[in-house]
Amino acid sequence: MSANGSSVAQLLWQPPVCRSWKPDVEGAVYHLANCFLLMGFMAGSGVYGYFYLFGILGPGYLCCVLWGWFDACGLDIVLWNVLLTVACLLQLAQLVYRVRVNTLPEEFNLLYRTLCLPLQVPLQVYKEIVHCCHEQVLTLATEQTYAVEGETPINRLSLLLSGRVRVSQDGQFLHYIFPYQFMDSPEWESLHPSEEGTFQVTLTAETECSYISWPRKNLHLLLNRERYISRLFSALLGYDISEKLYTLNDKLFAKFGLRFDIRLPSLYHVLSPSASDGEPESEKDDEEALEAAVSPAQARPICIVPTPPCSAPPATTNLPVSLPRARMPRPDSGNLASRRPLQNSSQVMPRSQAPLAPTHTPEL
Repeated sequence: MSANGSSVAQLLWQPPVCRSWKPDVEGAVYHLANCFLLMGFMAGSGVYGYFYLFGILGPGYLCCVLWGWFDACGLDIVLWNVLLTVACLLQLAQLVYRVRVNTLPEEFNLLYRTLCLPLQVPLQVYKEIVHCCHEQVLTLATEQTYAVEGETPINRLSLLLSGRVRVSQDGQFLHYIFPYQFMDSPEWESLHPSEEGTFQVTLTAETECSYISWPRKNLHLLLNRERYISRLFSALLGYDISEKLYTLNDKLFAKFGLRFDIRLPSLYHVLSPSASDGEPESEKDDEEALEAAVSPAQARPICIVPTPPCSAPPATTNLPVSLPRARMPRPDSGNLASRRPLQNSSQVMPRSQAPLAPTHTPEL
């Protein structure tokens, strides 16, 4: 033990000194190997950094094998560098396999560049969203229905990738759905996770369409687990619903030819079915209210006999009686479009009805 300890101490404190240096430098293969090693260890991080690292270190260790075989003539040098070269090749093979496995289809890559990359969504987060829909791209043939009003249950959320979908209700066209828009975002937001419902509109493919679909239960689990993804979907769905509302606003016209803003809080008077069903009754009630307001003044006795003269009433009560005016026909919409509707409308508004939106059903 003492001999071994003394030898180790001698190696540490009295290292062997080279008695003579080689007069010649090593060959070009040795220097080329060290250049490869120097460039390889300057690699960065990430997948491409790993490709660069092992792609440069492999040729460097291979040059060391050639140098040990032809110049140094050392078996240990050759074996160690062969082992390092094989390790670099195995690392490269594993990287290629991982990249091929994690590669998304072309449709999902295009969706990421179009929808998620402008929002700076990390690729790993996007892959979790894609895995939730099982990486399946579904198709619709021309005139094939995606949902039927009153029949199809709301059990998924779909995003259109290509084609065009027509949205209608009771056979009446509402608007189109274009690529990279959600197909059923209003239905998704209208229900809580524990509620069930059916579509109130019919969605029909006008052309050959492709889309992706998330099952309702799986997507709710993902949103509850990942807060960032939940906020992302909230922003995307809110923007999509607002785009659909503005599309409907372009088609929302009253009978007067005026364009109304869908953000008015009393728009439900316009969109409610009772407005169209009770339109004749409301006009009749307005006429009766107007006649009831005028009838007391008409019932007063008027003196038409010259003798004896009637005493003049007080000046404060001598007001002209307002007679009911005949209902004028509706003017053209072009004339009314340039005026203010509140100045020309002589219609009596009930107290319970908000005056911000018309009471007639809009023509879509």
